[in-house]
Amino acid sequence: MQKKGVLLINLGTPDSPSVKDVRKYLREFLMDKYVIDLPYLYRWFLVNVIIATFRGPKSAKIYQQLWSEKGSPLLYYGKRVETLVQEKMGDDYFIRLAMRYQNPSIKKVLEEFKKNNIDNIVVIPMYPQFASSSTLSSIKKVESVLAELHYHPNLKIVENFVSNKKFIQAFADNGNNHWLTGKFDKVMFSFHGIPERHILNDCTNGSCKLDEVCCKNYAQQNKLCYRAQCYETARLIAAEMGLNESQFDVAFQSRLETRTRDPWLKPYTDVVIADYPKNGIKNVLAFSPSFVADCLETTVEVGHEFKEIFHESGGENWQLVESLNENPKWIEALKELIAN
Repeated sequence: MQKKGVLLINLGTPDSPSVKDVRKYLREFLMDKYVIDLPYLYRWFLVNVIIATFRGPKSAKIYQQLWSEKGSPLLYYGKRVETLVQEKMGDDYFIRLAMRYQNPSIKKVLEEFKKNNIDNIVVIPMYPQFASSSTLSSIKKVESVLAELHYHPNLKIVENFVSNKKFIQAFADNGNNHWLTGKFDKVMFSFHGIPERHILNDCTNGSCKLDEVCCKNYAQQNKLCYRAQCYETARLIAAEMGLNESQFDVAFQSRLETRTRDPWLKPYTDVVIADYPKNGIKNVLAFSPSFVADCLETTVEVGHEFKEIFHESGGENWQLVESLNENPKWIEALKELIAN
C-alpha cells in the first residue's frame, strides 16, 4: 500500500534569536502579501527599511527571553507533534512538519514527498481559525511550490478545526487544571488580532458587520469570518469547562496599527484587562487559543506583558494557560483530522 503524506504547517520561527536571523525571519514573514496587503514597493520599503532595521534588535531581545536549551518552543513542540502523530498513524503515513516562514521549509518537505513518490497529501495548517494571513497564505505557498516542482499529488486541505472535539477538550483540560482550584474570577480568551479589512475581504457574501450579533453566531453565512470562529472556539472551550457567559470574555491581541489608523479587531485585550481591577476582577486565567504551541505571542505577550499590565492596573493573580504543545488529546485531534 502506498504511503500517504501529511504536511503539518505552522507559522515559523527564526533560526536563532540573533539580530541577523530575526531580521531574516521578519523580512520573509512581513513581505508576504497576505500578511501586509499593501502594494509591493510600499510593502518592501516598510519591511526592509523601517521594520527589519529598527524592530529587528528589539524583537531579537524578546526571542532571547523565549529561547530555551531546546531552542524555539514552536519548533521543538512542532517536531514532537510530528513524531507523536507518526507513531499514532503508523507506517502507512509519512508525517512531516514544515514552517510557512523559515525552516523546515515547505519546499524541502514537498521535495521529500516527491522523492518518495507520494501521490496523496493531507495539508493541515495548524491554525485553529481560518484567516487569509495564516491559513490561506500557507495553502497558496504549498500550491506555488508544487507548481515549481512540477509535482501534482492529490491534495486534501483542512481549512480550520474550530469545532474539533478533541482540540476543544485539550484546551479545556489545560484550563480546568487552573480554574478548578477556585482561585480565579474570570477567564480571558485572547486571540491574535488581524486588520478588520482582512475579514471584510474574506466574508465574500458582503454580510459581515463585525458586531457582536454577527460574530457571536457562527454559521454557514460567516464560516470564513475569523472573528466568528474565535468566538465559537471560546464558547466551545468555555462550555467544556462548565463556564457560563458571565465568566469569560473574548478579546484580541498583537495589533499593529499604522499611522493610517487601519482598525484591527476589537475589543483589544490590553485595554480590557486594564479595566478589570476597576470592576473588582483581580484574578484572571488567560488562554491564547489561536496557537497550538507555546510561542512569543503566548509565553511573552500573554504570559509576561499582559501580566505586567494587569498588575500595574491593580490586578493580583494572572495565569497563562499553557498551549496544547504535545497534549495527548491534541495528538488525537490531529489523528482525526487526518483520518477524516
